[in-house]
Amino acid sequence: MVRHLPSHIKQLLAIRNPDAYSGPSFPRLSCLFKNTYANACLKGARKGWLVLTTCTLLTTNVPSSVGHLYRFVARSGQDVQSSVQKAALMREAALKSTIFVGVPRVIGALAGLTDALEDDVKTRLRTDSRRTANPENIETIIARGTALWNSIYEPHAAKLYSKLGSYHPDLISFIIQSYGSVLSPLPGADEQGNLSRALGSVAAVACLRAEGRVGPQLTSHVLGLLKARTAEGLSEEDRWLASDEGTEWVIRTVDTILDVVIAERGDPQEA
Repeated sequence: MVRHLPSHIKQLLAIRNPDAYSGPSFPRLSCLFKNTYANACLKGARKGWLVLTTCTLLTTNVPSSVGHLYRFVARSGQDVQSSVQKAALMREAALKSTIFVGVPRVIGALAGLTDALEDDVKTRLRTDSRRTANPENIETIIARGTALWNSIYEPHAAKLYSKLGSYHPDLISFIIQSYGSVLSPLPGADEQGNLSRALGSVAAVACLRAEGRVGPQLTSHVLGLLKARTAEGLSEEDRWLASDEGTEWVIRTVDTILDVVIAERGDPQEA
C-alpha cells in the first residue's frame, strides 16, 4: 500500500502553486460585503446577494473568503436559527456550483465555511442526504432535470440536447441527472436552505461570470434567469431577480466583488 508521496513527486507538485489563493483581509472583505449588501437590501434581494456572493467567492478559489462571508452575515446579536438558515443557503449555493466550476473548488469553499460555523449552528444543519439516487426515485430526478432543462433552454432545448449528446453519449444524461438532483429546487418548501428556481439561476450566472471565458454558457444561464420569471410560486425577490433590472444587478454585483477579490489575489483578469 502506498502511504506517502515520493519526495521527488511531492517537490514536482509544489512547483505550480497548488494552494488556494489567500485573498483579501477580513476588514477589506467586510467593507465590500457591507456596500454590496446595503445595495441588495434596497433592492429587496438579500437571498440573491448571499447566493451570488457565495458563488463568486467560491469560483475565485479563495476558500477563506467564504468563511468571512458567513461571519459577516451571522454577526453577533443574531439568533441561532437565523445563522443556521444563512449557513444552509450558502451550503446549497456551493453545492449547485459543482455543476459549473467543479468539485475541487466547492470542497475548498465548504471547508472554509465549515471552519467558520459555530458549534450550535453545525449541530442544527441537515446531516442526511436528500439526493441519493435509487431505483425508486431516479425517474423523478430525471423528470425534474428535464423540466429544468426545458425551462432554461427553450426554444432550443431539444436541439441543444442532441448536440451535447453527440459530443459524448453520457454527457447529456449526466447533465440532466445533475440538473434534477442538484440544480433544481429540492421538492418541499420546508427543505433547509432550499434555493428557488430563480436563485438557482443566480448561482449559475455568478459562477460562470466569475469563471470567465465561458460566454455561451453564461449567456444561456442569463437567459435562464430571465425565464425564471415564469416559474410557479415566485416570491417578490424571485420576481425582481428574474426581471431585466434584477438580472443586470446580479451581473454587475458579481463584477464588483471580482474587482476587489481578483485584484487582491494578485491575479488580475483581463477585461
